[in-house]
Amino acid sequence: MDGIKKRIENSIQIRLSMYLSVMICSVALIAGVFAFFSALDEVNELQDDMLRQIATLSERQNWAELTDAEKNKSTNDGIDEESRVFVQLLPMAAPGGGITAMPATSAILATTAKTSLPLPGSLQDGMQTFNTGQEIYRVLVHTLGTGKHLAVAQKMSVRDEIANNSALRTLMPFLILMPILLLMVANIVRSIFKPVASLSAEIDRRDEQALHPISCEALPREIRPFVAAINHLLMRVEQFMGAQRRFVADAAHELRSPLTALSLQAELLDNTDMSANAREHLQLLRQGIDRAKTMLAQLLTLARVQTTAVSSESGVSVQKIYRRVLEDMMPLADAKQLDIGVVGDEDATVMVNELDLIILIRNLVDNAIRYTPEGGRVDLSVASTETMITLTVEDNGPGIAVTDRKRVFDPFYRVLGNDQPGSGLGLAIVQAISTRVGAGVQLDFSNERPASGLRVSVTFAVR
Repeated sequence: MDGIKKRIENSIQIRLSMYLSVMICSVALIAGVFAFFSALDEVNELQDDMLRQIATLSERQNWAELTDAEKNKSTNDGIDEESRVFVQLLPMAAPGGGITAMPATSAILATTAKTSLPLPGSLQDGMQTFNTGQEIYRVLVHTLGTGKHLAVAQKMSVRDEIANNSALRTLMPFLILMPILLLMVANIVRSIFKPVASLSAEIDRRDEQALHPISCEALPREIRPFVAAINHLLMRVEQFMGAQRRFVADAAHELRSPLTALSLQAELLDNTDMSANAREHLQLLRQGIDRAKTMLAQLLTLARVQTTAVSSESGVSVQKIYRRVLEDMMPLADAKQLDIGVVGDEDATVMVNELDLIILIRNLVDNAIRYTPEGGRVDLSVASTETMITLTVEDNGPGIAVTDRKRVFDPFYRVLGNDQPGSGLGLAIVQAISTRVGAGVQLDFSNERPASGLRVSVTFAVR
């Protein structure tokens, strides 16, 4: 219950739909009650008018002079027993206050002339309600030109049934149209908020590098100031991120010169005579300089791939990229006596920038060579379907635990307990390129039992 209440409070669309629905239901209820009682009064008035018309017609036909046979003949044809209207002369008041009964044959107009209503002669002219003890009647008493009193009566139960049915029929449009109207209101509110939902979906589909402004052309005027504020924020974020990337690139570029100078000095120092201990320290110094140079190169690469993507119109052969990367990385693989190569002859064409794909595969292969033990194996392969192209680099090294798989894509993150040299930027570069070109990266164990080895799959959609 609390969750539903919170959802209603946090949703303008739901609240607006509910408020409009409650208002419509309230107005419809008030209008329905008013229409019901108005129709009820109108039908009762129409039935009273009917009694008046019957009395007028009876007077014109000189009802008192008609024979019983004529009266019965005029009223017995096809009349419902329950809905019949009684027309009879009231008994005359006798001298001294007594009552002179009218003959039974001339006392009633109905489906039969065998029964008359026990109406007293003391009823006054006009419309009134009379209870005979068994039934309540609506009675109209009319004085004829002869001085006699004509009574026209109808059962109240029949009148009420007719009136209620007529009044209920006036409510039928409300009952039918109310659900339709509520559905229309919900649909209209949903369509009004559709641009907001589309805007939310568009922003959600963006990656972290897509900081271009949001278009306001198709949005309602009330939302445009909010979108304009978001665009200003995106512009400031883009400026800040651009400044960061420029700083990293400039810093890496500026550090190249002193590192190159240190490397040259270390080479010159290596040609001089020195003790074994000094030469050992010199070797460590040169390794440190090489690691720093590698890190700077990767920083420059990361800064470059985090900029706007360069699309490819012609496509790149995966096998061609594999051969080129293997030619560059073969000395490192031979140094560790690794069995490295491409599995299978299948090829595929990927619609990405060639340099991006080279950097991506090189970093994957470099990681595989670094973490695969001597005498191990590194396999490259490609598989394609009608919709997907999957590039795979697989090794039989220690692999990456499931708990670390999200963190390994962060810059400079390295798995604890790993003594292999590296900067922690390889997979960050792979992730940056994959995100930029719309590819997906998945990490798995190459051997599920035992959980060892690493299989990196990069999936591209076929365009």
